[in-house]
Amino acid sequence: MSKLFINASNRKSKINKEIYSHFSEHLGRCIYGGLYVGEDSPVPNTNGMRNDVVEALKNIRIPALRWPGGCFADEYHWMDGIGEKSKRKKLINTNWGGVLEDNSFGTHEFMELCRQLGCEPYISGNLGSGTVQEMHDWIEYITFDGVSPMADLRRANGHPEPWKLKFFGFGNECWGCGGNMRPEYYADEFRRYQTFARNYSGNELYRIACGPNGDDYNWTETVMRLAGKFMNALSLHYYTVPNTWEDKGSATEFTEAEWYKTLRKTLFMEELINHHTSIMDRYDPEHKVGLVVDEWGTWYNVEPGTNPSFLYQQNTMRDALVAAINLNIFNKHSDRVVMANIAQVVNVLQSVILTEGDKMILTPTYHVFDLYKDHQDATLIESFVEAETIGGEDTVPSLHESASVSEDGTVHVTLANLSIDKAYPVEALLAGLDAKSVTAKILTNKYNAFNTFEAPNTVKIEDFKDITTTADGFRFEIPACSVMELTIA
Repeated sequence: MSKLFINASNRKSKINKEIYSHFSEHLGRCIYGGLYVGEDSPVPNTNGMRNDVVEALKNIRIPALRWPGGCFADEYHWMDGIGEKSKRKKLINTNWGGVLEDNSFGTHEFMELCRQLGCEPYISGNLGSGTVQEMHDWIEYITFDGVSPMADLRRANGHPEPWKLKFFGFGNECWGCGGNMRPEYYADEFRRYQTFARNYSGNELYRIACGPNGDDYNWTETVMRLAGKFMNALSLHYYTVPNTWEDKGSATEFTEAEWYKTLRKTLFMEELINHHTSIMDRYDPEHKVGLVVDEWGTWYNVEPGTNPSFLYQQNTMRDALVAAINLNIFNKHSDRVVMANIAQVVNVLQSVILTEGDKMILTPTYHVFDLYKDHQDATLIESFVEAETIGGEDTVPSLHESASVSEDGTVHVTLANLSIDKAYPVEALLAGLDAKSVTAKILTNKYNAFNTFEAPNTVKIEDFKDITTTADGFRFEIPACSVMELTIA
């Protein structure tokens, strides 16, 4: 019997809702066909945005959406995407597939999408190939309410009132596709660009600097030392790749050994956060600078028969466990991790939604975000689960959890069983709360199960009722390969 300890009286940090954010890029069918189909499309839409996708994302309370990239961001020139659509520049997307980019989805369309979703826009600014003035003008165009060339241009393009824009990133992967910069050079560039990123008309930017690639701790050390006092947050990118970058492995056809190897590699996220946090603590002991896990998720070989540059991949119960583990880690480090954006929201990498024409399916990863949504803006509380080591050569813990309490006193526990074939009896021991009821939902299936357009509900959330109340809490058995959400009121 594994013990699950939950102590509601030991309250820790706030779990920012932005930890449950998403990432969208002009890549493959993420924007065009995934989020945006245009006003004249036969696919039901509102101002060009797919109604089905918008409603699905609203259901999981998407808090923020990052755009336009990714690598695309550092070649994106925002003025190409404003004004009359028929007159917008048509370009080749040199980062992703060499396909035509007609710029029909630009600033106005992105802000309209965020309005429909009820989420915060997060714009990734072009520091790689753009100028300081271009970045300055974009912020003025979006947020300034006075008389200026950019504010007047926005009005002429049909939006009299300024938008609110909180989250702004200064370059993407500047150590790689964003300019191949050294951290010393980037730190100086960040200091210069952010100087001219003004706060207009009561709008206050949350300035996110480009952070490291995975375990590049020297990047964090250098940028924090030279520019830490100018930023609100530092980003981190880390993808879970089961095998090698040359042959990442299939999304749907994998062995039990590859299952555990994938989960072991995704658990590395905790070591990354601990190490980067320890560096940040030296320059920012008061935790004024947040850590934003800007891009995370699984990365496999593309689905056979699809454009290799579109990065389209399926999504199984393995991805559900990857999502559950990472979200538990982010919750437990919410004193430093203030935002995370899974890559990417629709049709690319570890997507929560896949579309095909007018059809849409929800992936197992989507359902994990649905199970975890009550953690948003709740308070992390102390929790611990006894786990055995499983997995052979790639060892992982059998169980993985986090817990929070909401303002009304309801406790939410999310628990994942990483075993591919073994169920575990669990005895939950409660402290600091007087539990009157326990309800639960579960996502479980065979380890390689996934949803298709022909069978969209193979993997879905179900009610879990086999819970027995005890003197100190309750007990239940969590099935193999499953993610569970327990609500204790």
